[in-house]
Amino acid sequence: MEPTGFWADLGPADRRVLAESATRRTYPRGGTLCREGERSSVVLVLLAGHVRIVHGTPDGREVVVGVRGTGDVIGELAAIDAQPRSATVEALDDVDVLEVPGDRFASLCRTRSRISWALLLVLSTRLRSVGRQWLELGGGAAARRVAAQLMQLAIQHGTPRGQDIEIAVPATQAELAMTAAISRESWARATRDLRRQGVISTGRRQVTIHRLAELRRLAS
Repeated sequence: MEPTGFWADLGPADRRVLAESATRRTYPRGGTLCREGERSSVVLVLLAGHVRIVHGTPDGREVVVGVRGTGDVIGELAAIDAQPRSATVEALDDVDVLEVPGDRFASLCRTRSRISWALLLVLSTRLRSVGRQWLELGGGAAARRVAAQLMQLAIQHGTPRGQDIEIAVPATQAELAMTAAISRESWARATRDLRRQGVISTGRRQVTIHRLAELRRLAS
């Protein structure tokens, strides 16, 4: 998959200096890249694969709130503000990453304008996403959770059919809604909107994804 986002916005020289400052690592499917609450400032750049972003709830559940893929940057906030990790990041498939020490990443942002600008674009996109969720009074949050959940199912259970991906859904609608920490009605409304946009179609215990790139954008 071609890189998008942060990595794609860098020039060759900036990619090279980041790679020279980093340790390249791989994580198997199901591996944990970082945990919510950890005090670690390592910044991760995804070179290949997908990860899910998970938040813990007060009642002990885990909620998938986003999916990141090739080219995305993860963990940048800890490098900026030195606060504990705000989420757990888990590999959805085999993942190849660059691990850049937080202090080195911060230094490069201060001295190389292309890197700081690429990071600013990432943060701007994520801030706008949060703003849309507030404006939609929570509907946006539900839609993003459903999109992230469908991305996860596509990676774990999907079968390519030409340009589409068919998923044999391993749970009921109520169970999927519970996993996403939203109501069954919110889950149904979000999938109905995705069908109307032509992103997916659904059948009994089956979802077909027609526009994977759009679904990933909605999940980010």
